Amino acid sequence: MNILVINAGSSSIKYQLIDMNTEMPLSSGIVERIGLEMGLIKHKTFLNGSEEKTVEEFPIPDHGVGLKRVAELLTDEKVGVISDPSEIQAVGHRLVHGGETFTKTVEITDEVKAKVKELFPLAPLHNPANLIGVEVAEKVFPNAKQVGVFDTAFHQSIPEKAYRYAIPEKFYRELRIRKYGFHGTSHKFVSEKAIEYLGNPDAKIITIHIGNGASMAAVKAGACIDTTMGMGPLSGLIMGTRSGDIDPAIIFYLAQQKGFSVEEISDLLNKESGMKGLTELTDMRDIEKCQREGDPVAILALEMYAYRIKQYIGSYTAAMNGVDAIVFTAGVGENKTTVREMVCEDMDYLGITWDEEKDKNRKGDVHEINVDGAKVKVLIIPTNEELEIAKQSLALIK
Repeated sequence: MNILVINAGSSSIKYQLIDMNTEMPLSSGIVERIGLEMGLIKHKTFLNGSEEKTVEEFPIPDHGVGLKRVAELLTDEKVGVISDPSEIQAVGHRLVHGGETFTKTVEITDEVKAKVKELFPLAPLHNPANLIGVEVAEKVFPNAKQVGVFDTAFHQSIPEKAYRYAIPEKFYRELRIRKYGFHGTSHKFVSEKAIEYLGNPDAKIITIHIGNGASMAAVKAGACIDTTMGMGPLSGLIMGTRSGDIDPAIIFYLAQQKGFSVEEISDLLNKESGMKGLTELTDMRDIEKCQREGDPVAILALEMYAYRIKQYIGSYTAAMNGVDAIVFTAGVGENKTTVREMVCEDMDYLGITWDEEKDKNRKGDVHEINVDGAKVKVLIIPTNEELEIAKQSLALIK
């Protein structure tokens, strides 16, 4: 059983072909610069323990041309991993926003596509591109079932007291303004791994997905009860270029007193803030290097970054009346020792500790980095959103 996972953006397509018998990727890659003068495909194949890379640069006017070339590479005589596109039984699509309509994985039908279109206003940068990916895949892989996995679905178990905003009810009733949350596929994947590791289906877990985008989730007995991102992906943690939580009065001040347009404020908070705004750097490796060299700007930025995470750990521990484990995942969470150390520092009241030697000597899919005998497990669990999408797709079509 081969499942192709697609994440289509406005000018890109990320993909991974997974052999579900082994749950290992056969191929992965990205199509970039779609619609520009010259496009780019970076394609990898994984066979017999070796990795082979193919890089191609040529005009890619639309997603159809890009995905068609991906299908050709997957079946190529030299670098191909399958003999025919019909060997792909399903295409699992990452769909960012499912609103309140989609609470679980679905087979994509004309009705589903129409509903996704209705949700365009909630995710204008993502849902239209995601839907293009679906429509192109239907043509390139006509024999495969098309499956939609929504970023927001895992968070649909959040209770109303947590997802509603304290604004007039008509804005929820008529415009569906509420917290939806994102990174749900990742939070689901790592929380299930943590539950399995703890051997406790009723475990209270806080998942910390920190990469360029960042969010946290409170997961109780396998169900999400709260998350840091809201109606959009701007709120919550400090991120690579996003501000995270901010006083709304700042927006009014910039607009009314300083003449900023809505577009300028959006660009400021989404693209020019976060760690980039604080340090003028976007790579956490560079920021950590500056911190080690004593740069006060980098020191403050990392302190703010860790402090925001700690605030939410305290909040979610209160919401769940306890915590059994916290989980670090995604690019920063999995790889940045400094961040993990700073987050766990002075958290002993909650039973959260950090062991430097354990952190340095990582092994296995689930790695425990707390002090022996600690009340709360501190875990590093690499996320695998593509595999989670493939697993959900397989479960649906079986």
